[in-house]
Amino acid sequence: MPLLSQEEVLELKLNCIPQKQLQILAAKFSLNIQGSVNDLIKRLLEINPDERYIDQFLGEEYAKRVEEKRCISDEDLKNELSKVSEFSWGAVQGQLDRRIQSKYIRKIATFEGLVGNTQLHNDFTNYVICAWFNHWTTTLIEQHICSHDRVIPTIKHKKGVDIFFDGQPFDLKTTNLPRNYDVSSALENPSDLAVWMYEEQGEQRFGADNRLFVIMLDKKNPEMSWELKREFDFVFEIIDDFFDKESVSSNDEITFYSKEKKPFHPISKIMMVTR
Repeated sequence: MPLLSQEEVLELKLNCIPQKQLQILAAKFSLNIQGSVNDLIKRLLEINPDERYIDQFLGEEYAKRVEEKRCISDEDLKNELSKVSEFSWGAVQGQLDRRIQSKYIRKIATFEGLVGNTQLHNDFTNYVICAWFNHWTTTLIEQHICSHDRVIPTIKHKKGVDIFFDGQPFDLKTTNLPRNYDVSSALENPSDLAVWMYEEQGEQRFGADNRLFVIMLDKKNPEMSWELKREFDFVFEIIDDFFDKESVSSNDEITFYSKEKKPFHPISKIMMVTR
């Protein structure tokens, strides 16, 4: 996706708002709230609203959603995550992943509740713990990202957009440095790592949208990089420094190729969280 104009970004931001909230927004501008999502967006664009007001609305609605979904305090959740003593996937993804996600990962917020309700083979239990750990650490990290003054969160996924940063849309991807990827190369040539991340993505989840990769890396012990995700004070400091200093430009455009050798040119940023 090339760099978008301000007009294109505003339209995309409105597309990242569900119909109910679009009606609330339209009412604030004394507009007709009837009709489809497209009708509401068209009316809002016709009045050329101040984008700062739209940004504020998105931020407020995102904060409401966070509170609505909260089933445990952030501090208690961090304490639960500290109870994971090892990180070892014991099964493959697929149907198992979908079942586990819906039954365990997204419904349970305490470690004891997770283990007590997971009556599975040890390998499956390990898989559930790893997926649970990844889900909740990522949730806290992405909530912190969305709280930054230069980040505008979305409240509905549209075209793979999680946030807007420096006037451009991005899909957030938080992960460890891929196994067997050279550490020195990742640190010296992050754009090459971004290309690799696009080209090695699974076919079922293939996408060429703009992405901001948050990469966890323990340089001395890469296999322990997973522990970095729960060192929240450290991670949050790096996140804040990144968004304080970084910007988005055509220099962030990369080129990668699909398995059919078709070229794609997304905008991509790499945030390295290292120790």
